[in-house]
Amino acid sequence: MPGTVIRGATVVDGTGAPGRVADVTIGEGRITEIGDGLSGTTVIDADGLVLAPGFIDMHAHSDLALLIEPDHLAKVSQGVTTEVIGQDGLSYAPVDDATLADTRRAIAGWNTDPPGFDWSWRTVGEYLDRLDQGIAVNACYLVPQGTVRMLAVGWEDRPPTEAELDRQRELVATGMREGAVGMSSGLTYVPAMYADDAELAELCRVVGSLGGFYAPHHRSYGAGALEAYAEMVELSRRSGCPLHLAHATMNFGVNRGRAPELLSLLDDAIADGCDITLDTYPYLPGSTTLAALLPSWASAGGPSALLARLHDPAEKARIRHAMEVEGSDGCHGVPAEWETIEISGSPDASVVGRTVAQLAAASGRPEFDVYCERLIADDLATTILQHVGHEENVQAIMRHPCHTGGSDGLLAAAKPHPRAWGTFPRYLGHYVRELGVLSLEECVAHLTGRAARRLRLEDRGLVRPGYHADLVLFDPATVRDTATFDDPKQQAEGVVHVLVGGTPVISGGRHTGALPGRSLRRTPTGTTA
Repeated sequence: MPGTVIRGATVVDGTGAPGRVADVTIGEGRITEIGDGLSGTTVIDADGLVLAPGFIDMHAHSDLALLIEPDHLAKVSQGVTTEVIGQDGLSYAPVDDATLADTRRAIAGWNTDPPGFDWSWRTVGEYLDRLDQGIAVNACYLVPQGTVRMLAVGWEDRPPTEAELDRQRELVATGMREGAVGMSSGLTYVPAMYADDAELAELCRVVGSLGGFYAPHHRSYGAGALEAYAEMVELSRRSGCPLHLAHATMNFGVNRGRAPELLSLLDDAIADGCDITLDTYPYLPGSTTLAALLPSWASAGGPSALLARLHDPAEKARIRHAMEVEGSDGCHGVPAEWETIEISGSPDASVVGRTVAQLAAASGRPEFDVYCERLIADDLATTILQHVGHEENVQAIMRHPCHTGGSDGLLAAAKPHPRAWGTFPRYLGHYVRELGVLSLEECVAHLTGRAARRLRLEDRGLVRPGYHADLVLFDPATVRDTATFDDPKQQAEGVVHVLVGGTPVISGGRHTGALPGRSLRRTPTGTTA
């Protein structure tokens, strides 16, 4: 007899098909049967609830959060059962001692840098082994191209030598063979952005040949955004590597109302045979580090070299001109709009929740000087919200048939973007129930089955007999995000039960303490635990 029966749920199976009321049984971590009048030793009464596949967060920054707080309430309480980490070209494997030290410093604003933490892994496989010691959700990993470049080339803004390019290809191939599902880039972050298209194409050929996909944070989401998207599409054509566009937004004033142009570009490429998907979060502001807005040349040589430039009057003047007059490549080619840049994480709690413009007005100093002083005081670890999005673009992109969901959630800040706690319930509550932008069945397919296909997950992402029982039960009448910009660390409402591999992790809206999640590793035929 099956161990568990979920009785009387409206099953929305992740394919986009209409929901239907049924019982679902689970045994040995998998769905065993879907029908009527089924029984089990444990019964979950699901009358009035929707049963869906667990949500897949296609763009997560939980690389350390999963290890520091493995119960991972922020994500599992949303119904997330799988995350894709190693994003934006910067993460913690593969590394050597020196690269790890620089990486930790460079992305402390994303993930913190906890004292006394055990950093004993160096390879992708060793990092995945660490995850396998017990986490609340499953995790897929992308080889981070910026970290690979750091390891092979350093922080220099130059083309790699042939030997350095060979080393990068080797590192990417090894990471893929150890279980990574693809490769990420952060092409507005150093040192990833120092790579030209020829270098990226060589690495993408390796990824594609091993069954993976390329997930770039491309070179601009502001001025030149469409050109940056077109560059990535052409890179996919050139290399033969499938393309997944990370947090595919059209931001800043220059892109208001221009989402249809992006979608036309993608439709033409897909019609031409390109394999393209994308993810978005259902909010307007973005979030990153304060240092990310700098021009790329200012960070050449690494964090210590950058801090030295911030202390040099001539270099500061050059940086100021790039940021306030030209529009730096780190700020997407748009001159800095200090009133849109809000501090969300800093050791100095007095600045959190205030924009650079507000801090400057209160102190009577120029915005750029306040900006530089904050970077120095926080050793580059400041995180920000950037209020630059457009609702019409967000809605248009989420309707597209190649769309999936990704939170892009940074969990470490004192006042993080609420997407870290609210992305998936916000899709279901605000955009499905309240606005009707997507039907419930369409939305669930975007957040589950479609994402699973991109990841080549074996037997996951659908409610189907034989599939892993990664499942969420939610109330369609009440599910909603409660996280706000003023109070972002708030658990969503209406997510009643979450199971990972058949094990309840959320039961009655409360965390059970179970840690059944594991790394999901790419294999020659797909991705599996």
